[in-house]
Amino acid sequence: MADSALVSNLTSNAEALYPILVQVNPGIAKLEPYELRYCLVNLTPTQGWASVTPAPEGEIEAQLQDRQFFESIQLNPMRAGRIVLDTQVMGLTQMLLAGLAAGRYSLTWVNSQFYFDLRSFIFYPRTCYYSPAVFEHFGGTPYRKFTPRQTQFASAFDIGYAEFKQANQEIDRAFIETVKGLIDTLGTPILMTLAGPTGAGKTEIVSRLSCEFQGQQRSFSGLEVDNFFKDRDFRDQHPLGLQVMHFEIFRQAVADLRNGRSATIPRYNFYTAISSHDVDSQLRLGATPLTIPPADIIFLEGNFPFHIPEVAPLVGLKIVYLTDDPQRLKRKWKRDIDYRKKYDPVSFCNRYFRSQYLRAEEVYRPLMQVSDMIVDTTEATLWLTPELQAKLKHPAV
Repeated sequence: MADSALVSNLTSNAEALYPILVQVNPGIAKLEPYELRYCLVNLTPTQGWASVTPAPEGEIEAQLQDRQFFESIQLNPMRAGRIVLDTQVMGLTQMLLAGLAAGRYSLTWVNSQFYFDLRSFIFYPRTCYYSPAVFEHFGGTPYRKFTPRQTQFASAFDIGYAEFKQANQEIDRAFIETVKGLIDTLGTPILMTLAGPTGAGKTEIVSRLSCEFQGQQRSFSGLEVDNFFKDRDFRDQHPLGLQVMHFEIFRQAVADLRNGRSATIPRYNFYTAISSHDVDSQLRLGATPLTIPPADIIFLEGNFPFHIPEVAPLVGLKIVYLTDDPQRLKRKWKRDIDYRKKYDPVSFCNRYFRSQYLRAEEVYRPLMQVSDMIVDTTEATLWLTPELQAKLKHPAV
């Protein structure tokens, strides 16, 4: 057990923990010590802080690479009639606090493996989105690099879109100009898609791209990926892949649009989670499909699995738009909790903790390995495959 005097009475000794936590998250400096004590009360173990045994660093690192650990996180555990933090999520934060206080964990190690979120007041694992295969795919170095501006959010409790947009101004401008240059080179009609984790800013950047294309007198239409999904009851019984979507209809729609023709596609009801087409991709009696008009740029909306070999060749320009987890979490506090009232806040914390590793492993790293471009707004880097760099007539400025 941690035997430090500080650990044994951690909540009461908030003043002693204060300077340690400021080095974990500078936003702690915005709190008075008594406010820090309020936060620690909610984290105090039932048996007291002295009951917490910090695990070895290697054991924790292994846990952070264990898919089953994340899959076991409960989203809505109940106690006394209300949703509470998953016991493993709570236990990890208690362990890290106790280990820091007792000197068992170095600040360098904790900050390399975790980030501390001020609003939820818990530690979340850092997700690595880049793999050696991703770096090799893009030639090892970014196409463009700017000064990272999201560092200004280090002590923020949450982030609104206006300040987020301002911080990303340089990298977003380079991205937009690069896309315009690529489309000049590759020609139209072209199907393009932009995938990325929730809260990265995909919706906003696509809206800006649309305005740019309209200014060039290029027509722009959207093709919503979710409309090609089969009924949710069917999807829940199968892994993500071609079998959970109306793939042949999708293939025909892409062929029609790339040849300048309208496309007829399924219509998915987001309230009932039922498609206009049955699981055999036949139109249901009384259902009405959607018609997508032809356009110069057809934007495939949604986190589409374009890493699947049957899909990748159908998409002319594949983009991953990335923002790191801590910044996205701050965006989601403002957008999804404050504005949309979309989640119970505690359930939201459990969900975010659970899903980032799993989504990176299942979706984003595979997408990055086959994408044509990565826009990393946190690092302010633009990655472009060597093949497309060679084709680009007018490099981004």
